[in-house]
Amino acid sequence: MLKSLLKSHQVIKWLVIIAACFLLVFGTVSLYMNIWVKPILAKRLKELVGQATENLYSIDFTGISVNCLTGDANLSNVKFMPNAAVLKKLIAAKKAPNNVYNIQLRKLSIRNVHPYRVYKYKKLDIDEVEILHPRITMVNKQYDFNENKPAGPIQSPYDYISKFLKEVRINTISFKEISFKYVDNNHAKPIINQLEHLNITLKDWLIDATSAQDTSRFYLLKEVKLQLSDYSYPTADSLYHVRASEINFTGSTGALHVKKLALVPRYTEMEFAKVVGVAKDRFHIQLSDVKFKGIDFPLLIKNQEFFTQEMNIRDGQFAVFNNNEMPSLEVDKTGQYPQQLLQKLPGKVTIKKLQLKNINICYAEYDADSKQKGRITFENTTGTVTNISNAEREIKHNRMMEANLSTYLMGQGKLNTQFKFDLLAADGAFSYSGELFGLNGSVLNNVTKPLGRVHIKSGMVKKLTFKVKANDRKAVGNMEFRYNDLAIAVLKKEKGKPWFSRQGLLSFLANNLIIKPDNPDRNGLFTIAKIDYERKPTRSFFSFVWKALFKGIRFSVGVTPQKEAMVKAHIEKFEKMKVEREKRREARERRKENR
Repeated sequence: MLKSLLKSHQVIKWLVIIAACFLLVFGTVSLYMNIWVKPILAKRLKELVGQATENLYSIDFTGISVNCLTGDANLSNVKFMPNAAVLKKLIAAKKAPNNVYNIQLRKLSIRNVHPYRVYKYKKLDIDEVEILHPRITMVNKQYDFNENKPAGPIQSPYDYISKFLKEVRINTISFKEISFKYVDNNHAKPIINQLEHLNITLKDWLIDATSAQDTSRFYLLKEVKLQLSDYSYPTADSLYHVRASEINFTGSTGALHVKKLALVPRYTEMEFAKVVGVAKDRFHIQLSDVKFKGIDFPLLIKNQEFFTQEMNIRDGQFAVFNNNEMPSLEVDKTGQYPQQLLQKLPGKVTIKKLQLKNINICYAEYDADSKQKGRITFENTTGTVTNISNAEREIKHNRMMEANLSTYLMGQGKLNTQFKFDLLAADGAFSYSGELFGLNGSVLNNVTKPLGRVHIKSGMVKKLTFKVKANDRKAVGNMEFRYNDLAIAVLKKEKGKPWFSRQGLLSFLANNLIIKPDNPDRNGLFTIAKIDYERKPTRSFFSFVWKALFKGIRFSVGVTPQKEAMVKAHIEKFEKMKVEREKRREARERRKENR
């Protein structure tokens, strides 16, 4: 028993001695590394950065530490800076990159370097590089000489390491809590955008004999991932905030997911126009789920061009409000159709297909005379928009942008519409068609009473179809409107009272002299409306579309210039009779007084 204990004691003793020797050796090596090798390593690192970037960049740091036992190393207070003089020479030689970076960081940590593989196989493998709180400034200037160059290094980095190593691989590079500034120098004035608390993860960065030619890699990387918890910034006019949350991007698939995206007004509905000073549309947009598929990440980084195969938006709210008690801003809105605004964007954008699902759209207007809000809604809007693009190479193959949408007018009538926009037409040419089924006309009172002084007493829309061709100047087409049992009441607002009163004479004349209660009528005669509407230069796109359709609806229900003139004549006749009756009454009163 005692011998066993003594043997165990001897084993432990020798283990301690071996461990002490091991630590002494590594301690000596670490001391040697920190005293003698560190300056050499720092010098070599700076030289390598200069050689690999043709002296465009230099690296500087205040401290470097190496731990041979754990295979870890650290750089502190690192600065990665461009050389302005070298950049100027590269521009003259047509070799300058489109993007130039200035990077500053507190600490760069290298974890789990495998020295045995360097010694045995001449392969430098690193498990992770962690970069904490970096401040990155990216300055973009597009040069024509870079237009058709691939997204990758011009000269393979392997040329710089091949004398010493066969391979350099970093499994993970993590940038945490980035402060990122993007400067767009492609305009008269630089455009600056900033992001805070951005996280970027780079996967499988490889330098070897073939990695620079590997088309599955992007700047020698297999994967790029971006994550941003929250993002908010004010619009240039200070009227809105743009807010996004839970943003995640994966470079290998080009997938981007934004959990919530919103355009939030800074002022309430009634305050907004008063702050602006004119009757201006106020937008409030909230989207719960926005997804992109197939984003071309190399194209975005290299040329600042956004291309995606598909965009999906679901579960959203689009609300537009206008307060017309404020003076209207009479400006020429020619050239502001959707396809025309798309072509005017400063950057190139292509969305091959946009899919919408369960989007609720509301337009509301406050009327200065009625002191009430009129509201029309398009609920559960679903559909697709294809070929959204201002890129020449895309438009060359297909010049038409198409939208096919399905919605429920006031949550009830099924409305299917199709828009076609000519992306190259100088006159803004577009067409639209659609059909509406099964709408009870009385649900439109939410908009017709406060804004039109008309109460729809009854009326059932069986089917309404329309086809219209339009441009900057006019809209031409036809409409077929089938309905039954239409009756209305013309209203007026009593001064000082919150309600409307019925105008009996006008309502009688409208229902008996103008309005057709049915189409086709009782004799089977069906009225097809011709649409020919001249656009006022101050009309917006949506106002123009609606006014052209409204002209067709008015004609279909019997409101023609001839009938309006006839009613006007009847009203003038009744007014004249009223005046004559009043004169006779006054004459009778005078005769009574003279008796």
